[in-house]
Amino acid sequence: MTKFQGNPSLEGRNATMSGENAKRPVRVRFGLSAAMLTVLALASCGSPRDGINTGSVDDYRERHPIIVTEAEHSIEIPIASGDRSLSMGARDVIRGFGQKRMAAQRGVIQVLYPQGSPNSAAARTVREQVRAELRRSGIEPGMIVEQSYQAPGGESAPIRISYVATTAMVASTCGEWPKSISPDMANRQYHNFGCAYQNNLAAQIANPADLIGPRAQTPVDAEQRSAVMKNYREKFVELKDMN
Repeated sequence: MTKFQGNPSLEGRNATMSGENAKRPVRVRFGLSAAMLTVLALASCGSPRDGINTGSVDDYRERHPIIVTEAEHSIEIPIASGDRSLSMGARDVIRGFGQKRMAAQRGVIQVLYPQGSPNSAAARTVREQVRAELRRSGIEPGMIVEQSYQAPGGESAPIRISYVATTAMVASTCGEWPKSISPDMANRQYHNFGCAYQNNLAAQIANPADLIGPRAQTPVDAEQRSAVMKNYREKFVELKDMN
């Protein structure tokens, strides 16, 4: 250890000054920190808001809501000029459409045949087959309404089958881009976000009435409940004996 060589009086003076300097920065730093905190607190209270809320995320379910409304469901069955009977594929499509209508409601189903087209004679020939396939799907004969429509331009036209039923669907239209999808400082989603998802969800709803409210509970089946409990007890006893 090296000792200080010099005037003893200066040595004591330097030691006193070094002790004072060692304490002084601590007091100064503390005073400045308190002052800075006070200024920052006052500044934050008096500064105006910027008006941008970066935490606001809008909901795609409000922008593309699923609604329950009346809509038309239709299919078109192509008929060639030389057809004298429906193909197996056309028969399956007609029966499937009729079953879908039976599950939706009990209203009338409309069958439109082309008139004034090269295939109009073929369409009249298979009309009874169309009615037969609809009856096989469970539709009463009195609920099938037949009409003709004028084919545009004298071209071959299909047989159109349609019905109107309560349907779950999206109120807005997908594919609309009213503004750029560049980053948004307000953290908002782009307009078309969630539209396809909502449409797919609406298409999977078997009974649109489920969106309106819950269904009523069915009565309790006491006999079935007793049978289930009996089977449970028997299986429980078997497992207990095995252990």
